Amino acid sequence: MIRNFYKVEPVFEHSHDGDGKVYAAKIFSETEFSTKLQFLFYTVLPPGTSIGAHKHGNDEELYIILEGTGEMEVNSVKTTVVAGDVIVNKPFETHGLRNTSEIEDLKILVFEVAV
Repeated sequence: MIRNFYKVEPVFEHSHDGDGKVYAAKIFSETEFSTKLQFLFYTVLPPGTSIGAHKHGNDEELYIILEGTGEMEVNSVKTTVVAGDVIVNKPFETHGLRNTSEIEDLKILVFEVAV
């Protein structure tokens, strides 16, 4: 399968009760994988928006920062993230992401794997 994430129709929505609305394009879903991968999203956080702090169950979720800068929160610890950073959100951890730029979008890939 080949899919171009720039061509997938995004949904403009609040993410986990975060601030503002983000663009989220589901590239692949669980039924399209032969493994324990759950999904792959391309997500764009406009300036000042966030993916609200939330907790998953028994899975790992990865955020891959493609462009922009932000603040990643994992278990109440906040860290600045930039393009090229990869964040591993472990099972049962609380995590969220905020675009801290006033002018630049924060663009990420997000995928989740069941443990």
